[in-house]
Amino acid sequence: MKLILFNKPYQVMSQFSAHESRQTLADYLTIPGIYPAGRLDADSEGLLLLTDDGKLQHKISHPDHKEAKTYLVQVEGYPQQEQLQRLRAPLNLGDFITQPCQVQHILAPEWLWARTPPIRERAQIPTSWLAITLKEGKNRQVRRMTGAVGLPTLRLIRSAIGPYSLSTHPLLPGEWVEVKIE
Repeated sequence: MKLILFNKPYQVMSQFSAHESRQTLADYLTIPGIYPAGRLDADSEGLLLLTDDGKLQHKISHPDHKEAKTYLVQVEGYPQQEQLQRLRAPLNLGDFITQPCQVQHILAPEWLWARTPPIRERAQIPTSWLAITLKEGKNRQVRRMTGAVGLPTLRLIRSAIGPYSLSTHPLLPGEWVEVKIE
């Protein structure tokens, strides 16, 4: 049984099949028989787990198993306590209500790589970083949450899934490592 930790670069599709205009996982991984356990939007970067074991893939990616996922989020503006509380509590996004989650205002991680292309910088508007840990993961959920409280997402990096983390397995975008299953 294989478990691969892959640092998905910005604008890479979380699929092996060809895409008409973007790179895919096939441009980085040539290990036969592995499949992603979950997805990351093309606009998001960071940790993606891949495995050749269907049961493990299901355990990692299915919402019934509630595997915690941590995202580092660069937002426009400086978060106020009321905004952080709204993010932590169930938040109505129109088509669903989020589950409570953990949210912390953090300093920019020192180990973080520069994004290519860089985010847009606006001199009059500061940016801040949040660490958000969810046990669910609906389509574009983190971006929708931060936008709903007035803190638009500029950059989104998944840094951890369960016990696997980019802070303990430092990988640059496009790099991968096979790990022992915990």
